[in-house]
Amino acid sequence: MAAQIPMMLGAIVVPLRWGAASFAAANALQAAGAAVTTLGILLGIAGLVTLGSALTPFPRPLEHSRLRQSGVYGIVRHPIYSGLVIASVGWAMAWLSLPGLLFSAILLLFFDRKSAFEERLLRVRFAQYAGYALRVRKLLPWIY
Repeated sequence: MAAQIPMMLGAIVVPLRWGAASFAAANALQAAGAAVTTLGILLGIAGLVTLGSALTPFPRPLEHSRLRQSGVYGIVRHPIYSGLVIASVGWAMAWLSLPGLLFSAILLLFFDRKSAFEERLLRVRFAQYAGYALRVRKLLPWIY
């Protein structure tokens, strides 16, 4: 949890520091980056809203929670992390920042490891998690 905040801040700051001096909506790559950033934010928000009262900052699922397998959780198992990674890629594109894209790859690795730990707990808590994990991709919708 403590490492997550600096990672997310890095995803914001790196492209600003080592990217284009300004944002130009007329630049197709920057405009596409803004769209990808928005898509990532919306995906993350959908994950937050769907979890509702089951949302916790800790990796262990709450006792009253149930396994979400539909809606955004039918597209990707970790939509909040996925949204952060996708938004990070878009943000790096919007600022034309190669170091930002590299940082996005590091962020993907970070959330891959964090979600692997969480998934061990989810498999213990929910018997149906193994089947769900076979059907739905982990972090990148329809890809990984």
